[in-house]
Amino acid sequence: MSGVTGGDGPDRDEHDEADQTHPEDLSASLQAHLRSARADFDEANERIKERTGRDLIVAILIGLAIGAVLLASLLVFKPVFILFALAAVVLAVWEFSRALQGAGHRVDIIPQVVCAAALVVTGWFYGGTWILWVSVLAAVLVVIAWRLIAQLATSDGRVRSAVLDDAVLAGFIQLYIALPGSLCVVLLDQARGEWWVLAFVIVAVVADTGAYASGLMFGKHPMAPRISPKKTWEGFAGAVIAALAAGVLLALFMLGIPWWAGLIFGAVILGTATCGDLGESMIKRALGIKDMSSWLPGHGGVLDRLDSIIFSAPAALALFYLMSPMVTA
Repeated sequence: MSGVTGGDGPDRDEHDEADQTHPEDLSASLQAHLRSARADFDEANERIKERTGRDLIVAILIGLAIGAVLLASLLVFKPVFILFALAAVVLAVWEFSRALQGAGHRVDIIPQVVCAAALVVTGWFYGGTWILWVSVLAAVLVVIAWRLIAQLATSDGRVRSAVLDDAVLAGFIQLYIALPGSLCVVLLDQARGEWWVLAFVIVAVVADTGAYASGLMFGKHPMAPRISPKKTWEGFAGAVIAALAAGVLLALFMLGIPWWAGLIFGAVILGTATCGDLGESMIKRALGIKDMSSWLPGHGGVLDRLDSIIFSAPAALALFYLMSPMVTA
C-alpha cells in the first residue's frame, strides 16, 4: 500500500509542475499577441490611409467628438445649437476665404465673417419672416460693395475680369455657406425641428460612411475621376443603400412619418449630400488644394466636413414643410 502511495506521489508532483503556468510566461505571451495585433492594425490603417488619404483612427475620434457635441446641443437645450452652428459657419467662411486668398483672389475676411454670423443669428430670430431674405440680399450686397470699394482704394492695376471674379466670389461665399447655415437654424426653430436637423445630419453621415466602407472594400469604377478620383460607383451604391435604410428607420422611429416618406427623405438628402461633396471637390480642384485647412486632423477643414451638410439643410427644410402634415401623433 505504501508502495503504491509512494509510487503515485512523485508522478502527481511532476504533473502538477507541468500544469503550472508562470506569470512571466503569460505576460510575455500576452504582450506578443498585443504587439502582433497592433502591427496588423497599423498595417491595415496604413493601407486605408494610403487609399483614402485619411488617418482612420484620428478621423473616427474627431468624428465622435463632433457628434457628441452636436447631440448635446440639439437634445439638451436647442439654443446651444446656435453657438455650434455659428462657430461652424464662421470657421468655414474663414477657411474658405483663406483658401481663395491662397489662390490669388482678393477676399475681405472680416466683412465675410461678420455678415455670415449675422445671417445665422437672423435665421434664429426672424427665420419665418421676410426679414431673413432681406438680410441675405443685404449680406451679399455688402460684401460685394466692400470688395469693389476696397479695389478702388487699392488701385493696383488689377484687370477687370479679376475684379469681377472677386466680386462674384464675395457674394458666392455668403450664398454657399452662410445661407444654408441660416436655413438649418430656421429648421431647428420649427416644432420638433431638432429631430429633423438630427435626421438629415444622420442620413448625410450614414451615406458618407456607407460610401466610404463600400468603396474601400469593392471600389473599382471611378465615379467622377476628374473631380474626385477616389469616389467610385461601388461606393455610391453603398451610400444609396445606407441612406435609404436610414431614411426609413428615421421616418418610423424619429420623425413619425410614413416609411415611404422616409425613402423620399433619404433619397433627397443623399442627392444633396452627394452634390455638396462633389461640388466642394470641384472647388478644391480649381484652387489646387487637397483640403480647405488642417484644423480637423483626419478630416481636413471644417468645410470639408460640412460639404454634404450645407446643401442638405435647405432640402431638409423644404422636406419638413412638405412632410410635417404627415406626422402622426
